[in-house]
Amino acid sequence: MTQTATFAVTPFNQKLRTPLTKNQITVVQINLGKRCNLACTHCHVEAGPKRTEELTPEICNQLIQLIHRFPQIQTVDLTGGAPEMNYGFKPLVEAARTTKKEVIVRSNLTILFEPGFQDLPEYFAQHQVRVVASLPCYLEENVDKMRGKGVYNDSIRAIQRLNQLGYGKNPNLILDLVYNPSLPVSENFSLTPNQVKLEQDYKRFLKDNFDIDFNQLFTITNLPVGRTKFYLQRTKLYTPYLKFLEDNFNPTTVEHLMCRNELSIDYRGNIYDCDFNQMEEIPAKSRTGEALTVNKLLAAGTLDMINEIRTASYCYGCTAGCGSSCGGALT
Repeated sequence: MTQTATFAVTPFNQKLRTPLTKNQITVVQINLGKRCNLACTHCHVEAGPKRTEELTPEICNQLIQLIHRFPQIQTVDLTGGAPEMNYGFKPLVEAARTTKKEVIVRSNLTILFEPGFQDLPEYFAQHQVRVVASLPCYLEENVDKMRGKGVYNDSIRAIQRLNQLGYGKNPNLILDLVYNPSLPVSENFSLTPNQVKLEQDYKRFLKDNFDIDFNQLFTITNLPVGRTKFYLQRTKLYTPYLKFLEDNFNPTTVEHLMCRNELSIDYRGNIYDCDFNQMEEIPAKSRTGEALTVNKLLAAGTLDMINEIRTASYCYGCTAGCGSSCGGALT
């Protein structure tokens, strides 16, 4: 049997018994741009210090209108790049908090020490922003290998600063951490560890060594998108990895997928079903097959214009094992 036949991957939409459909939209996740102070090896956004793409004032104003106009939005989830570095971050936080919506910032933590951003911990606390922070391992060597030398120590210092302000302790100041596995070096692939067990390990190690507290740990699978995809292609692991994810497909995860009740919006105002489709430039389509924008949603007066979610082979990453989403394991 040839290698191609061995590693043939079933199209994701064929794996499902029924089409993947949207529920009512309750979450808008906004990618403010690709500017970032880090250039992590696994970044599916391909963000970094040399990227300049970011939100414009026009799109920011449209997003603020969207936040104000639709009470069904419960959560405004801000990501990037480093979302804090990109235009519109604070106006969007304040629009969402004014309308009593939960705000999530997906922070790399090290941004808190960059010139011009040292006020962020107090700003987060003032507006009760939920901080979802990347800490892909509780060990220094693994973090620095994935994200750059010194990142681990800066991350620990940042978490300690957030703890001083009440994060991880005050019920209104939520601090969650995100685990990403290291990129595979062979076909000996593995699923992300059990989230509950790994959270216990994180909490024990960080408390014992740094007196750190946090709320939850989210385990997120590396999807073959962006830099992860390029790495897997270079090492000839791309198709075998997809096949591994397919072989571990768990149908019970499907009803909990984040794309079911979420819109992903890029810095240009285009609408996608999820952040991964955004990076692969697979736009969401209305029931009539029209690509959508924030402006079109405002004109239509509804967020619920999408019936069927567009899928791709990397969707197996969200449905393998216990599943994976921006909120960690699904089952």
